[in-house]
Amino acid sequence: MKIHYLQHVPFENPGSILEWAMQKSHIVTATHVYRGDPLPDPDSFDMLIIMGGPMSVNDDAQYPWLAAESEFIASAIQRGKKVLGICLGAQMIASALGAAVYQNLHKEIGWFSVQKVESAVYSPFAAVLPDEAFVFHWHGETFDLPDGADWLMKSRVCRNQAFALGDRVLALQFHLETMRDNVELLIAHCGNELTDAPYIQTPDDMLADDAHFRHVNAIMCVIMDYFDGLK
Repeated sequence: MKIHYLQHVPFENPGSILEWAMQKSHIVTATHVYRGDPLPDPDSFDMLIIMGGPMSVNDDAQYPWLAAESEFIASAIQRGKKVLGICLGAQMIASALGAAVYQNLHKEIGWFSVQKVESAVYSPFAAVLPDEAFVFHWHGETFDLPDGADWLMKSRVCRNQAFALGDRVLALQFHLETMRDNVELLIAHCGNELTDAPYIQTPDDMLADDAHFRHVNAIMCVIMDYFDGLK
């Protein structure tokens, strides 16, 4: 499988997905949009992964590449590519499909639970997502569900945590690819967001238990195995 990912800032890379791809001997290429890399031909890859970032999809005046990226994501979906969006990447998918992205009532930063919704049973992704999981978050925005999307997961303070479009497009507001060094980089570069708030953990809490990373990375492997099995 040829995997291409879009990276929006130097400190948010695909984490455990890269380890999975290496073990499977897949071809991985990247567009680092923050340094002006050109977007590839959509026919040059089988799967597109859109990573996170501290910007909003609504910041197109500050980040003019957002509009071109949104069109690129929509084109990849229309061509039937396998598509995975993570955090900002999930919001980019929602926006590219015509849904609104806006501030959530609370920021979620740290390890918090997400739950599968009852209607998720009708999605092809139901079998690869756990009924409940303790996952890593770093987001202040949320999204509406695009037309035709399957709502998959929620959390206590963010209704739309995951959705799918058919059997080839998955959007995750939370992070399953995150490894310890990814969190350390987020703390180093975005530590100003770690204010005293109900759903924001301290750096010590975020890094306290390596078992959390192993757990989410295992779920990420199951999801990537699913994509790998699609023809």
